[in-house]
Amino acid sequence: MHRALAALATSFALALPAAAQDEGRRLSHCIAIADATPGVTYIHKASFRDPVPDFSARITYLSHSMFLIQTPGGLSAVTDYNGWIGSADFLPDVVTMNHAHSSHWTGAPDPAIPNVLRGWSETYGEAADHHLDLGEMLVRNISTDIRSMGGVEENGNSIFIFEIEGLCIGHLGHLHHEPNEEQYAALGRVDVLMAPVDGGMTLDLPSMIRVVERLKSSIVLPMHWFSDTSLRWFLDGVSDVFEVEYVGGNELTVSLRDLPQRPTVMVLRPNPLRDTE
Repeated sequence: MHRALAALATSFALALPAAAQDEGRRLSHCIAIADATPGVTYIHKASFRDPVPDFSARITYLSHSMFLIQTPGGLSAVTDYNGWIGSADFLPDVVTMNHAHSSHWTGAPDPAIPNVLRGWSETYGEAADHHLDLGEMLVRNISTDIRSMGGVEENGNSIFIFEIEGLCIGHLGHLHHEPNEEQYAALGRVDVLMAPVDGGMTLDLPSMIRVVERLKSSIVLPMHWFSDTSLRWFLDGVSDVFEVEYVGGNELTVSLRDLPQRPTVMVLRPNPLRDTE
């Protein structure tokens, strides 16, 4: 098994353009073994201050489309960071942002945050290009277009992928169109997917359901829903393919173990960070 995976990764590396290999980037295992089917087990209910178990990642739903992702070694990332994660005194190592709406970014991130990754380029229309390797966490992006001023802003959004302990965790950001074949290939395998399910501000629900069903993630975390009604419409639309589980809190810990019998949509309830006494 290990030899087969190694051979697959080697074959993929040889197929990469020479320029990409020369950059010395760590190979994305989510792309290299995108056809493999490792599994996920999940454990519920731990404080964000508690250590993350070995070989795991903890995901906490903070608000709207903002999640805290933590590693066993203490690294942390916040998605679609808008400048406020709660009352707790906590500084993430990485924040990602998308500028489709003010609730997904801030123009004044805390200067003490070591890595601020914007999902758009400072040069209008150019694709952002992030490949941040922190050892225990690799963060990369795939650029997509967004609606803007009645037209289209090319490369105005990014799908961010967080690779932790063998897991491939994807955040679709403020997605406005279905990915094309090249973008799907760049995504690779996505074990845990944060998907906006508002049905209009981002992608319409039938299109979002097609994206979710194509990616076949082991766990889907609905986000960017404005009412239980819009959330229910999404759940009804995927219930023939996915199990649905109401977690009853705002966080879960996932690890690469055994696949569930069926891919599962897990409903978290957002709650900002606060320290408990």
